[in-house]
Amino acid sequence: MRTATLGPAERAAALAAMAERELDVLVVGGGVVGAGTALDAVTRGLSTGIVEARDWASGTSSRSSKLVHGGLRYLEMLDFALVREALKERGLLLERLAPHLVKPVPFLYPLQHQGWERLYAGSGVALYDAMSVSSGHGRGLPVHRHLSRKGALRVAPCLRRDALTGALQYYDAQMDDARFVLTLVRTAASYGALAAARARVTGFLREGERVVGARVQDVEAGGEYVIRAKQIVNATGVWTDDTQALIGERGQFHVRASKGIHLVVPKDRIHSTTGLILRTEKSVLFVIPWGRHWIIGTTDTDWDLDKAHPAASSADIDYLLEHVNTVLATPLSRDDVQGVYAGLRPLLAGESDATSKLSREHTVAHPVPGLVVVAGGKYTTYRVMAKDAVDEAVHGLDQRVAPCVTEDTPLLGAEGYRALWNARARIAARTGLHVVRVEHLLNRYGSLAEEVLALVAEDPSLGEPLAAADDYLRAEVVYAASHEGARHLDDVLTRRTRVSIETFDRGTRSAREAAELMAPVLGWDEGRIEREVEHYEKRVEAERESQRQPDDLTADAARLGAPDIVPI
Repeated sequence: MRTATLGPAERAAALAAMAERELDVLVVGGGVVGAGTALDAVTRGLSTGIVEARDWASGTSSRSSKLVHGGLRYLEMLDFALVREALKERGLLLERLAPHLVKPVPFLYPLQHQGWERLYAGSGVALYDAMSVSSGHGRGLPVHRHLSRKGALRVAPCLRRDALTGALQYYDAQMDDARFVLTLVRTAASYGALAAARARVTGFLREGERVVGARVQDVEAGGEYVIRAKQIVNATGVWTDDTQALIGERGQFHVRASKGIHLVVPKDRIHSTTGLILRTEKSVLFVIPWGRHWIIGTTDTDWDLDKAHPAASSADIDYLLEHVNTVLATPLSRDDVQGVYAGLRPLLAGESDATSKLSREHTVAHPVPGLVVVAGGKYTTYRVMAKDAVDEAVHGLDQRVAPCVTEDTPLLGAEGYRALWNARARIAARTGLHVVRVEHLLNRYGSLAEEVLALVAEDPSLGEPLAAADDYLRAEVVYAASHEGARHLDDVLTRRTRVSIETFDRGTRSAREAAELMAPVLGWDEGRIEREVEHYEKRVEAERESQRQPDDLTADAARLGAPDIVPI
């Protein structure tokens, strides 16, 4: 299987090829569900295209809690089917599909009451483990264990003694959500899917009642493409209703947006060897290990403002700090917060007014001939959603189509990852990089790390870290532009890397160095470099300003102070 490159030339060729002949399936939306749908369709032998209006994973799929989990709290809601399904998917990702991207992570659940709470919570976690093992893909994770107060404080010294009587520790998994989506897209492309980001659907083609294609605007180079397809899959998440409106119909269900914000703080601010899961009056709060950082989240509030750039308000930040500080011996302050990000969950609207009670189940519909809609669900079950969407599309194809094979289709970088991990010391000696750098590359690219290392071999200066973000090598910026479809500085600092949330300057000190590394690949002159840096700095300042505002309305207004895309 060839390795797919999503460089500028490949993007232009993909758009042209999509317009040349009728596709079997055109996927609209480049988040995790859209990318998963494209991979599912192309691996069934269907000619497949996928277009995304902005960057890959630029919406919900880069702004999640970055967890691959069964959803322990859904057991309490007695949603056993959803938990069982998610636990199976978690196991598949850990063991077979993406072991380089999805990693186990321990969580501590502090108990606050003697006796009954340990029995109640312990029964739930035991059931969680049992369902994981019964799925056939859960044996790779340790089972839960009960801890006394003393035992809990040994693994999490950050906790106040009076905040717990004991604890439970259990395991889930995590990944870099944006990198996972990008890998899905590249995997689909490696099997022959045509993929183009910054390609916006502006309308649908119809012949009578049937949808037969889409008009697609090239946001980067200008111009419009007419792409015909036997079936179109609308996988646009919180934009589902907007996309449906392009055919003059809302569809059979309504998608509502729920905002969740997350804080990123340095590792040394919370002294713990395990993540934490805490109860709040509305939902649960996670403190998640994230490299040299912790991610603290999340909120769950209704959002009906700008979908492209949901804003975190001062009230949101205070809410998270207030709740996490109830259990921390050394409280966190605003000064400890390195990064903040906000995302929107696409929830299927129901009768409940509270977004935390809306369904995380997904729905697939065929509202008009030629158009399939998939919405709802959770990140962990993206593959099941994709399978269901393609199954529905197949009903509208006048041909025999093979069944889904994505359960046995590893993502790019998975094949050979474990062998390279075992050889990491030898790779470090060969390349001159520290073994920690090699581990970092393997856990971001898997076996594709060899492509990044090839850039370093050609230009040893690329083996140096970014001056103001030394977790990342300069080669990774070049690779993002040449192989991973990054078109703008924001794509690299926000999604290909996580510099924008992992440094106190939010990436502004790295902006010029990164732009200059991208320039030769993308053909930028000095003027374009200046515009990219200026745009990025304005975006960061708009986000900072939004985080100083008291509520959603004022935060949204402040965030919209920065333009959405760099003028060409």
